[in-house]
Amino acid sequence: MRVVSWNVNGLRSIHRKGFLPWLSRARADIVGLQEVRARVEQLPAEVRAPRRWKTHFVAAERPGYSGVGLFSRHEPEELTTTLDAPEMDAEGRLQFARFGKLTVVNGYFPNGNGKDRDLSRIPFKLDFYRRLFARLEKALRDNQRVLVMGDFNTAHQDIDLARPRENRETSGFRPEEREEFDRWIRSGWVDTFRHFNPQGGHYSWWSQRAGVREKNIGWRIDYVLATPAALGYVKKAAVHPDVHGSDHCPVSVDLDPSVLT
Repeated sequence: MRVVSWNVNGLRSIHRKGFLPWLSRARADIVGLQEVRARVEQLPAEVRAPRRWKTHFVAAERPGYSGVGLFSRHEPEELTTTLDAPEMDAEGRLQFARFGKLTVVNGYFPNGNGKDRDLSRIPFKLDFYRRLFARLEKALRDNQRVLVMGDFNTAHQDIDLARPRENRETSGFRPEEREEFDRWIRSGWVDTFRHFNPQGGHYSWWSQRAGVREKNIGWRIDYVLATPAALGYVKKAAVHPDVHGSDHCPVSVDLDPSVLT
């Protein structure tokens, strides 16, 4: 079975660029989208409920901002969307979905930049990381099968962006952000793509400035993290830079279907 994560930078926009044809050929069982940027009633009917898919959307209170969506071949047995932190829940950033013995967390982690790219949101971003970590700590400790996927808005190591030296003071690669990501890894969470692909040059986000994506001057900020209990079922992890339509590309993991049972 395949689980896919993609920051679509506006679901209505990417729909016009071929989202549904991509969805039909992605061979996915579960697809988590970030930055949907629409309330469910604003989505075209064919996107809101495509044939043979179960869907669920969480919108931010602020119009046209944030939001996540989940497409799955089967209805989740449990689905929740809150961290019990009103200021974070208002931004529509999370879905926790359980399919049998596998829990999939679809997350759109905050950017550390404020409106003027002033780093003012870094405390909020780190608090989001920490609250989610705490929420999942028992599942990790109890050897449950959990995947956390989404746009983490952080490049973990130098290998995860094309120009690390020039970006050490940029949100997404600042020491305090990387340290928080590091804490997850030290605690046992596994970066599935890096587990299978130790080499550099693989990115999931590129600036929209002309020529940047063609030159592959990117950042890897989209991840699927797995608990050790889930990792044993992961057969492959990939990024898909050939898929266009957003400034991000999808990332995926292929799992043995027995992960559910």
